[in-house]
Amino acid sequence: MSKEQQSQLDAILRQGRLDTAADAVSVRAAFDAFTAQVPTPADVQQQRVELGGVPGIEVTVAGNETGRVILYFHSGVYVIGSAAATVPLVADLVRRTGVNAVTLDYRLAPEHPYPAALDDARAAYEGLLAQGMDPAQIVLAGESAGGGLAVATLLASREAGLPMPSCALLLSPLADLTLSGETLLAREPLDPVLSPAGLRVHAPEYVGSADAADPLISPIFGDLRGLPPLLIQVGSNEILLSDALRLAERAALSDVAVTLDVTPGVPHVFQGFAGFLDEAGAALDRATAFVKAQLR
Repeated sequence: MSKEQQSQLDAILRQGRLDTAADAVSVRAAFDAFTAQVPTPADVQQQRVELGGVPGIEVTVAGNETGRVILYFHSGVYVIGSAAATVPLVADLVRRTGVNAVTLDYRLAPEHPYPAALDDARAAYEGLLAQGMDPAQIVLAGESAGGGLAVATLLASREAGLPMPSCALLLSPLADLTLSGETLLAREPLDPVLSPAGLRVHAPEYVGSADAADPLISPIFGDLRGLPPLLIQVGSNEILLSDALRLAERAALSDVAVTLDVTPGVPHVFQGFAGFLDEAGAALDRATAFVKAQLR
């Protein structure tokens, strides 16, 4: 893989780095402006939908199967981000896997703290089941906070007695809102996207009056027994590296089939740069193989 590509991407991300410690309104506007620059291929179709009363965007490519679906949760520390911002990456997954997706616009903090996002995610999953979807043909997926939300949704669904989906794909998951991971500071000089200061500002806005160590907020503290197979992908330059490592350990200790996929030298949610970074395309190829194997 190209060290030159990694260096160029790092420079680009540092030059356009958001002030994630800014107030929610400001950082949302800056994030939306940044993500709006990323093009979506012309053959990708987008349609506004609702699942369980929660809005989202259905992302499809002609010729894909309609009996399978990826339910996708976006990033943003539960405070920023949107379904629309994920469409280019989700579209890449849709094209590679042959499975259509719905990327969800769950409610955001601080206006809607915990458990709003989790309630929306579970309602959307239940909405798919209510449509007659076979849970074995559903994939949960998410990036950053959305990765943590995917695991929390599995835990909440298990506690409610709902059937488990086929698997979960977790990209750079934010799985510890107590912010106790050792790489939070150790990897700060290497991470061109996230900062500990930004997480310290916005994580409490989601947690609100709840306990940040609640497994439905921070799944690394949970009993993950009974969850479906997990694929966790993360870059070695991320401040959230330790979240991924500890989540994989917790899953293994809970007898969950888990694959930990660490790519050296790449940034947070690097899979979104598949058109620029060789490692990103390779990671999506591995994610595709995982999804297809579980849906088989």
